[in-house]
Amino acid sequence: MSESKSRFVVSADWLQAELGKPDLRVLDASFYLPAQKRDADAEYAAGHIPGAIRFDQDKIADHSTSLPHTIPSRDYFATEAGRLGISEKDRIVVYDGIGLFASPRVWWLFRVMGAKNVFVLDGGLDGWKAEGRPLETATPSHAPAVFTPDFDASRVVTLDSMRDIVSSGAMQIADARSAGRFAATEPEPRAGMRSGHMPGARSLPSGSFANQGRFKSLPELRQTIEDAGIDLSKPVVTSCGSGITAAIITLALESLGHHDNKLYDGSWSEWGSRDDTPIVTGPPTPVKA
Repeated sequence: MSESKSRFVVSADWLQAELGKPDLRVLDASFYLPAQKRDADAEYAAGHIPGAIRFDQDKIADHSTSLPHTIPSRDYFATEAGRLGISEKDRIVVYDGIGLFASPRVWWLFRVMGAKNVFVLDGGLDGWKAEGRPLETATPSHAPAVFTPDFDASRVVTLDSMRDIVSSGAMQIADARSAGRFAATEPEPRAGMRSGHMPGARSLPSGSFANQGRFKSLPELRQTIEDAGIDLSKPVVTSCGSGITAAIITLALESLGHHDNKLYDGSWSEWGSRDDTPIVTGPPTPVKA
C-alpha cells in the first residue's frame, strides 16, 4: 500500500488476490438515490465480485424512525451481521457501484460497532468491471457467525447533540451535500425539506474526495479539507443528506489521522425537515487567509 494513500482503502489487485480467504468478507453496499436511476439489488443479481454479500443499508437500519437508514441498535446489527456470516474479527472489504458513494457509510458502521479490520475498495464495482475482473451471479452462502459488538456511541451525534454543537460552536461542521444544496440554490431531493445549511457549517461536497471514483491521495485529501476551512487540529462533526456521504468525509479525516470526529446520523433528513432548527442560506463564509 502506498504511503500516500489511505490505509483504509484497498486496490482491486489486492482484493482479487485475497478472494476466497476464510477470514475475508466482501460486502456489496451499493445504494442509489432515485435521481441516479440505478437498482442496487438488480445490479447485484446481474453480477457482483465473487463471494460478495449484499449489505442493504435500508434493511439493516433502525426501523423505529421515519428517517432513512439510520444506525440500528447494537443487538440488531450484531444479529444481522452474524446472519450474513460476518464476525467482528473478519477482514471486511466494502464496495459500492459508483466508486465512492455509499461504501464509506458501511465502513463507518462496522467500525462504530467494533470491527477493526474494515476497508473500502478503491474504484468500486464500476472500476472492477472496467478492468475486466471476474464477476459472479450466485449468492454466496456463509455459515452464520457471531458478531460481538462493541458499540462506540460517542462517534454518533443525535439531534439534541447537534443542536448543542450548532449553538456552542464546540465542533466544526463539515457538510457533504452539493454546494448548491448547501447554499439553497438547488432543491433538496427529498420532499418537505427546507434548503440551506446549519449555521457555521463548511461545505465539503462528497464528490470532491475522489477522482473518477478513486479516493484521493493523502496530500490531496488534506488540501481539500483545509481549503474548505476545516482545521484538522480541532474536532469535526460530519453531516450530509441522510448520513451516507458524511462518512466519506469521516473516511478522509480518519485517513489523515484525525480521530476527534463524529457523524450526525440524522443529517439533513432530520435537520431540514423540522421547523425548529436554525438554517441559513448562501455560500459558506469565506475561508480566512
